[in-house]
Amino acid sequence: MTSEDREYLFSYGTLREARVQQAVFGHAVPGTPDAVIGFRLVDVTITDLRAIAISGRATHTIIDPSPNDSDQVEGQVLILSAADLAAADAYEDAAYKRVRARLRSGGEAWVYVRAEPDS
Repeated sequence: MTSEDREYLFSYGTLREARVQQAVFGHAVPGTPDAVIGFRLVDVTITDLRAIAISGRATHTIIDPSPNDSDQVEGQVLILSAADLAAADAYEDAAYKRVRARLRSGGEAWVYVRAEPDS
């Protein structure tokens, strides 16, 4: 994979787990610790049976924008190919959507956030 082919995905949940990576991507993916800024971590119940089977649970975590810009969610920036990113999109439940977010390290990465914010 060349540097032009790399996609950066911030993961705070199941995509950091080796068995989930193997099931979703077919291989382990490299990554580095980081944090996404301006978000808070909450639980969500997913309904996608494939994602539940892969992760082994229906309760996952999700991030919502925080009213406090100093809030951060710890996780890992995964280095993916375009095909890996498409596989991650297919794995994520309808509760999630992928957006760009700023990282504590100063960079940006894709991250999955709540698709429909609470009213």
